[in-house]
Amino acid sequence: MTNTPAPRFDPGCPMVGVEEEYLVVDPVTREVVPRAAEVIARAALELGDRTNPEITRYQVEAKTPPCADLSGLGARLRDMRNTVAASARAHGLAIVASGTPVLGDVMPPLITDDPRYEIGIATYRSLHDDQAICAGHVHVHLPDREAAVLVSNHLRPWLPALIAMTANSPLRAGRDTGYASRRTLSWSKWPVAGPPPYFASLADHDAIVARLTEAGVLVDPGTIFWDVRPSSRLPTLEVRVTDVPATAGESALLAALVRALVVTALARVAAGDPGPHLSAELLRAAYWQAARDGLEGDGICPVTGTRQPAEDLLDALVRHCRPALDQTGDLPAVTERVDWLRAHGTGAARQRAALAVRGRPADVVDFLVEQTSPA
Repeated sequence: MTNTPAPRFDPGCPMVGVEEEYLVVDPVTREVVPRAAEVIARAALELGDRTNPEITRYQVEAKTPPCADLSGLGARLRDMRNTVAASARAHGLAIVASGTPVLGDVMPPLITDDPRYEIGIATYRSLHDDQAICAGHVHVHLPDREAAVLVSNHLRPWLPALIAMTANSPLRAGRDTGYASRRTLSWSKWPVAGPPPYFASLADHDAIVARLTEAGVLVDPGTIFWDVRPSSRLPTLEVRVTDVPATAGESALLAALVRALVVTALARVAAGDPGPHLSAELLRAAYWQAARDGLEGDGICPVTGTRQPAEDLLDALVRHCRPALDQTGDLPAVTERVDWLRAHGTGAARQRAALAVRGRPADVVDFLVEQTSPA
């Protein structure tokens, strides 16, 4: 979300925004190219501060404003993608929404010039070699940071299902990695990343962050890379667990489900429910299973440890937050988009289908260009 004042909080239908990262590619070679700065400069003429550089010179970041309804958010996502794509075309380039580069040698990547990134390189060293990866982040407005931390506890069981449904990074450097979301594994290497811990309170959260800072593990609050985190500046909760979805429709679906999970969690927090204590080992295993097989394989329920079809876990998520989806008015659209996802497969499955036609990774890049911003 942008740095505008927070809107009035509506517990039944809080504002929601989406932040996406894209890779810049050469439409002739189909390889990623370090020309994001040119694309950003042109896109900023229309998007302003809602487009920014990312850590590598291959990536463009763009953000929607906060939205109250799903149709409005979907329109903002399409407009945002179209603007960035048009800016790329003006420079003879293209953008793709993919969690990893399909083609191109990006290890080590070219890092964006920024004093903060220089400090990060000194701290984290070769971890930056794997940073040409793109995620989708959902920001939900909450009344305060205390609520955000307590809501986080309730979201943890559902994070693997979100990974599975948005998996969109099966290829890297021209080869199939065997994972539906290879980006998830790359991201898990960081010292403060993956599912957030269980927090008893905001004070508990802040004490842990303070200890991590004193230990030299964090450069600043922006290097808290937990997959759910309260903003240090705004009354919002950021869910940052997924690959960037291939299409704007999938991003809107993700945002609707995340908001419904937050609304459901808020009601439980208000009723005094502290959220489930999960086995760290089971949650880690559920992450890995979701990253490996996406929605097309089995998943692991992090509460019970049982293995079941990943689609069943997605159905359970929708049932869990169905009253909230009714409340926000998103249920019909979510039902339609979940059905679409079942019929067409995740971004990872569709990337592999594009590859299977002729066995050419370049065809996958062309497919992703069209999926990202249809002509």
